Amino acid sequence: MNILIGITGGIAAYKVAILVRLLVKNGHNVKVIMSPMAKHFVTPLTLATLSKNPILVDFYVPENGDWNSHVDIGLWADAYVIAPATANSLAKMANGIADNLLLTTYLSARCPVFFAPTMDLDMFKHPATQKSIETLVNRGNIKIDATSGELASGLEGKGRMAEPETIFQTLVEYFDQNKKLKGKKALVTAGPTYEHIDPVRFIGNYSSGKMGFAIAEELANQGAEVFLVTGTVNLKTQNPNIKRFDVVSAQQMFEKSMEIFPEIDIAVLSAAVADYRPVSIADSKIKKKSDSLTIELEKTPDIAKNLGEIKKENQTIVGFALETDNEFENAVEKLKKKNFDFIVLNSLKDKGAGFNVDTNKITIVHKNSSVQYFELKSKPEVAKDIVEEICKIKPIK
Repeated sequence: MNILIGITGGIAAYKVAILVRLLVKNGHNVKVIMSPMAKHFVTPLTLATLSKNPILVDFYVPENGDWNSHVDIGLWADAYVIAPATANSLAKMANGIADNLLLTTYLSARCPVFFAPTMDLDMFKHPATQKSIETLVNRGNIKIDATSGELASGLEGKGRMAEPETIFQTLVEYFDQNKKLKGKKALVTAGPTYEHIDPVRFIGNYSSGKMGFAIAEELANQGAEVFLVTGTVNLKTQNPNIKRFDVVSAQQMFEKSMEIFPEIDIAVLSAAVADYRPVSIADSKIKKKSDSLTIELEKTPDIAKNLGEIKKENQTIVGFALETDNEFENAVEKLKKKNFDFIVLNSLKDKGAGFNVDTNKITIVHKNSSVQYFELKSKPEVAKDIVEEICKIKPIK
């Protein structure tokens, strides 16, 4: 998941390095925003090294002319953890004061926000601080409560920031209980298939597999056990709940999908499967002997059609249609023929959509004829939209 950490100017800031390491070690993407004061308690270099990302402090970076957009950062995050959260920052958060990048991003974030208070015991007990905390909790922010013990002032009492391990476990438990597909099994097909002509040539397409891999990751993030059947791509999976099967041809993808499908709850068929293959494959490289070459082709197995025919009432199938002409009509026809619950349509006419790009623009057409249009987004964001629609379908309980 994409975890954003906001570090304010408290002595406990040094402990956040451990939290960053825990999150990265467990496969999460971590970005860190520091308040200007926080840099006095822990170095940006330490956090950049552990998070594997540049540290964000200011809106504008004069060294390279970059602008840090609080809007983009807030949209990127699946969770925003503000730790340590000082009395000063808590008061500003509660009252909507946005005088640094950390606080402006807080007001822009659409994700769950966690905050871990830290300060001296009298500051913590002060009615103003307690009012700030109460206000934030009432607005839906999640408090990771301070603990009691020896404080930086030398006094004993409540005000210590929760330990990094406690913060990490709070995040794990929160997202685990909120996973919409926990206990479900999903099949995802991704990437191209290659149909061999001879030992060195093949019929293929330009699919990179990025859309299918993003969907597999999002399904796994939502708690599903994912079986990813992929053609030849240069991509890696991140979530440990994804079991990957690498294939080359449409026949291999068909056989593996048919094997897996009876036990799954959801199938997302995003692979760009070749429709035809050579009737015969040459044993050795075909030499250039004449001005033309004729290759006889035959249809490959129709994975979507076969799965649609054996689909059970409690199974959900999502198909894809990449079109160049009569896009909507062709997608609706495919939706009905293949027994999909909905189909994801994208057009090569849309700039930024299609093969070998990091973005996509989709239209979702449901079997009840309802249609949803989406703007151009990154493929991970598109994957979230698709999985969100899957979670709304009746069989997914």
